[in-house]
Amino acid sequence: MTVKYVCRHCRSVIGEINSSEVSEYQLGFHFLTPEERGDIIAYNSDGGVTVNVTCDYCKQALDN
Repeated sequence: MTVKYVCRHCRSVIGEINSSEVSEYQLGFHFLTPEERGDIIAYNSDGGVTVNVTCDYCKQALDN
């Protein structure tokens, strides 16, 4: 499974995990409510996952 972390604001790729051995439990997805999962996680047609988060640059800009 490929897990790509993308900033929800500027769309820059923050990081990527490309491993068939990583599970959603290891990534901590089980801590999310169903609403949070729907807002943050997108399952791709190729079996990969895109996780929408906020990068440090955009977080700083939003805080100011």
